[in-house]
Parts: sequence; structure tokens; C-alpha cells
Amino acid sequence: MTLADALSSVFLRPLGLAAVAAALPIIALYLLKPDPEEVAFPAVEFLLGDREERRRHPALRRLQRNALLALQLLAVLLVAVSLAAPYVPVSERETVSETVVVVDATASMATEAGEKTRFDRAVQAAEDAVTSETSVVVAGAETTVPTRRAPPTEAKAALSDLRVTAGTSDLREAVSRAAAVAGDDARIVVLSDFASGDWRTAVASARARGYTVALRQFSGGGSENVGVVGSSFSNGTVSVRVKNFGERRATRKVTLGGESESLTLDPGEVATARLSVPAGGGTLELAPGDSFPTDDRLAIAAPEEPTIDVLVVTNDENRPLTTALSVIRGTRVTVKHPPASISESYDLVVFSEVAPDRLLDGTLSVARETLSAGGGVVIQAQSNLSAVGYGDLLPVAPNGTATDPTVRQPSPTPLTEDVTFPAPEGYVRADLRAGTAHLRTANGTPLLAAAPLSGGRVFYYGYPADNSSFEHNYRYPVFWKRVVYELTGRRSLSSMNRRTGTTLPLGGNATVETPAGKRKTGLLTFRRVGSYEVGGRRYAASLASAAESNVAAPSIESEAEGGAAGGDTETTTVPQQLTPAVAGLAVLVVLLEMAYLRYRGDL
Repeated sequence: MTLADALSSVFLRPLGLAAVAAALPIIALYLLKPDPEEVAFPAVEFLLGDREERRRHPALRRLQRNALLALQLLAVLLVAVSLAAPYVPVSERETVSETVVVVDATASMATEAGEKTRFDRAVQAAEDAVTSETSVVVAGAETTVPTRRAPPTEAKAALSDLRVTAGTSDLREAVSRAAAVAGDDARIVVLSDFASGDWRTAVASARARGYTVALRQFSGGGSENVGVVGSSFSNGTVSVRVKNFGERRATRKVTLGGESESLTLDPGEVATARLSVPAGGGTLELAPGDSFPTDDRLAIAAPEEPTIDVLVVTNDENRPLTTALSVIRGTRVTVKHPPASISESYDLVVFSEVAPDRLLDGTLSVARETLSAGGGVVIQAQSNLSAVGYGDLLPVAPNGTATDPTVRQPSPTPLTEDVTFPAPEGYVRADLRAGTAHLRTANGTPLLAAAPLSGGRVFYYGYPADNSSFEHNYRYPVFWKRVVYELTGRRSLSSMNRRTGTTLPLGGNATVETPAGKRKTGLLTFRRVGSYEVGGRRYAASLASAAESNVAAPSIESEAEGGAAGGDTETTTVPQQLTPAVAGLAVLVVLLEMAYLRYRGDL
């Protein structure tokens, strides 16, 4: 403990002790005062008595000479101490009329401790803390205030409706919100495991504003937690990272669909398992489970039909194009050479280098049926494009050919992001007549364009097969994967699987099927682990957070000041000031000094 801390534990204003410096001039004057000169005066010596008698009490005589100095120094000391405001800590019990409870509803609060979770015990403690006016602040995927300054019945009803989420939160923001909601004499009670987050600054700020802030920690269970802390998707597989947060070696079996993999992890170790994603998705699980079940599973969404049937219609096959389509995981590519008949159904039809006099009306009908079923149609540019007779399947109006254009690089879109498009040697001049152009030449000719048609989407690819170097670009297969997914409504596994706590704008109110039931919202927040469905699209949400999975929270006992956190009364430690008593002593010493001066005859 520093000197400043020691003084602060005794004095409210330690700087007041600087007044002791007033004793320095008193001592200096006493030292500089000349000694009295003794002069023999025989006429009165008989009045002084025997000199031997006077030598019997020298200590008494010194005390008489120094008593005035001692009284003056004592008076200065007492005045300095009174200015420093001395105090002693005492307990005080007072009635609380307003309380703001902050309930942590983040994933780590789902840790099981005995027969209840941390969250269950926190809600029960919050109900015990309810007073005549109670506000409830919830730290979940977002900070919310379900009720403000409500009577006990309403506040307890709001608390009983709370549910733990599977996401992370900012406890600091929740404490700051509580301080903003609280009245002048309110008490703030924070109920959390305090497992993560920088909440201390918000608590210190609230206390500095004069609020009593009581911290209640619920940290049981979770000491041997092993959980999924990360995931990634690639080519129809999922890679999960599993971490052992315990202090002993642990073995977990990772299972998804019909596949499984065993991992043995030392304390603090992270290991990776890679498994195939089954059609329709599923739930990846760790076995055996532990007291924090939220990170023992990973909900995974995937398309119900894993295969995308692609038809390429061509009289001069473009090998780079068909190869790029074939390497997309889950695609099945069929190549037909007009005037071959086509009877099967497809998810995507691609026209490339088609001879105008060989394209059958039946083939165009298959393309239109594909659009009606929600699929897509791609038309690649060729020098005689206007002669093929695509009709309204073509979103551009051809107008001759040209060479060596300048390409204006597009703004990033889901189709063009991170792709650099070279200029073709030759191209078809055209005007956009429907949809949106994703890439244009300097003179405005569309090179990439898409438009909705008959329930599906058509796409114009303006790079002729024999006049472009783009097919040799390493991003060429990536571009075609995006086109296939966009036109068939197929989404990547990464876009279908989200982390809890994230949000998804819906562009207006929509009905969402969540793990907790149906609700209408314009902004979907993934609060719980499980499956979600909106507008015919499926999503899955999982925790996968190392911060939330680290549920073994350090004790905050030394910081949990602020009195009891329950009932309508609280016992707090307050300073009992001793300034009046010390000031009274100073006055008494001054009066004693004046009496002594009068006794000596100086007054």
C-alpha cells in the first residue's frame, strides 16, 4: 500500500495535512528568540528565596518555559487534521426505492452448475433484488431494456420472460445503459459470470457518478469445458476447430451425419476435424458433452438437393468454360450439340457458340421451362449473336462487332468482387434492354449483364470464346461458380451458416422461423443455436467463439463492492467524519493557550 492509499484510508482530504507547515515559523521564532540576560538586583533577592531551593525542580521549570510552544504546535496539528477531514468507516443500512438490474444473457451463462444454469440463478437473484421501482437491462446479442421503473410485479414478470442467448455481448455497454436509466438515488445490481469483456471501466464510471454498484458473480461449472471455437466451409466440407479449456487431457468424438473423427487434446490445445456436409445439413456434435453444452454442437445448413444439373448447348465446345462449370462441387454438366433433342430438366442452361441454323425451338422451350422453375440461362457472346434467335432470353440488343475496347472495372458486387476483368480482343456491340450491367466497355457496351425473367434469371456473358484471355485467369473458375450459384439460387455454405449474435437485414418485415418459434422482423438477429428459415431460405447459427467458451471466469470478489444485492434495504460502508471532534479539540487547545498566557501575565 502506498502512502497516498494509507492517507486516503484515514482522511477524505489528505492535502489538508499540508497545514502542518504552519508550525515551521513558530519553531523558527522559538529558536531565534534570544535568552533573557540575568542581572543581579540585591534589593529584591530576598524575595526570590534560596537559590538552592530553586535548583530542586529544573524539569518543572523547563516544562513551564516550553508549555506555550507545545500548546501552539498542538493547535496547529489539530487544525491541519481537521482540514484533512479524518473519518472512520462504519456500516449503514438504508432503504432502497429504485434498483436497476443488469442480467447477463450471453452464451457462457448457459453453463450448468448443479441442477441449474448460471442464468437461472442470476434471474432468481435479480427477482430477489426487485424494489418498489425496478428497471431491467439485458446484455444479450444486443443490449435491451425490457422495462423501466416498473412496480415489483411487472419487473418480476419481465425477468421471468428472459431467455439466455447463444451469442456474445458487451457487458460494458449494458452497465453504461443501466447508469443512463438509473435515477439519482438508484442502486445498480449487475448479475453475470464476468467471464469476458471490459466491464470494469463502465462499473468504475457508474461508481464515480455516485451510484452504488453491486456485482453478483455466477461462475460455477465449466472448469473442464471442451468446445467448438471456429468453423470454415470449403468444397462441401466443414472444418471445425476444437479447444480444450480444461486442465486435463480430453478426448472428443466429432460426428456429422455418417462421419466421425476422434480428437485428443492437451490442456489449452486446439485441434481441427474436417467432415463432409450432408445434403440438407445437420448438427455436428462433440461427445461426450460437458457442463457448457452450447459449444458442444454446431448447427449446419446446406441445400436439400446437392446436385446442380447444368446443360451446355454448343456446336463448338468451349473447353475452359465446361471445365470451369464441371469443377464446381455438386454440379453435373451435360453437353448437347444442336440440333440434338433435349427432354430432361435442368437447373441451368448455358448457350455457347451455337450455330444459328441448328438451334431448335424445343431447346429454347427447355430454357424457358428452366426459368419458370426458378433456374437460370446463360448466353455467351459470339460474332453472329443477333442471328441465333434467342429472343427475349437475351438481355441485350446486339449491334455489330468491334475490337480492342477499354474496360471500365466495375464496383464490387457478389459476382465481380476481387476479379480483374481484361479487355477482350473483339466484342459484340450492344445496348442493355433489361436488367443490370455488371461490366461495361468505355463506350457503354455491356460485357456482363443479368435480368430477371419468368421467375428465373438470364445472364449475358460478353466475352467471345475465341477473343478473350479471361479464361486463363486463375479467378475464372471462381467467377463461374458465383454465376452458377446466383442463377440457380444456390448459396455457398459460408453464406448459409452464421455465428450467433450476428444480424441479417431482411429489407422489410418478414416472417422468420427461429428455434424459438415464428416472429416478424426486418432485421434477423441469430440469438440461439439452431436452424432459421425466411423467404424460403435456410440458415443455421452456432456459437463458435473462443471468448464465450472460456467459461472458467476469475473471481471478482475484491471488486464486488456496493453492499448486498437483494431486498429493499442495503448495508453499505460509509465514512463517519471526525472533523467536528478534531476541530473542537483545536478550539479547546487555543483556549488553554490563552489561559496559560493570562496565567503568565502576558495577557
